Amino acid sequence: MPEKAAFHQALVELTRDIAGRALDGALQDWLNQTHGPTSAAYQHIKAACLAGIAQGWLCEREGGGIRYGRVFKAEDALQRFSVDVVDMQDIAGPHHAHPLGEIDLIMPLEGDATFDGHPAGWCVYPPGSAHSPTVAQGRSLVLYLLPEGQIQFTR
Repeated sequence: MPEKAAFHQALVELTRDIAGRALDGALQDWLNQTHGPTSAAYQHIKAACLAGIAQGWLCEREGGGIRYGRVFKAEDALQRFSVDVVDMQDIAGPHHAHPLGEIDLIMPLEGDATFDGHPAGWCVYPPGSAHSPTVAQGRSLVLYLLPEGQIQFTR
């Protein structure tokens, strides 16, 4: 199975597990316990992201020192989540709001990279939240799951 198709299938399985759950601290805790950095799912997704970058279909755009790209638009197979991946190193991205929330998978690549102060693992922002996504202390990939692909850049 080509890498992008295998990546899509892994995300179909993941989003099936989180479908219908509230985007809140309880989901963040569950994701870190069930699909945290030592899990096979985390390792598989991180490896697929690295392969996608190497093959040129992931993080294919660059702006303001951040490599990024929407990998999949919101679709039924992904429980109406869109999938974006960014590659950031010691930088704050553009401020934005999450009308329906945001689920982030943090995959450090260099140093002790954190995303908005969170180490490797999952971070969940509830509906109506906003932030300037910030990677500090190194380089990290961050996978974003956005319900219905909704994001509002505010600055």
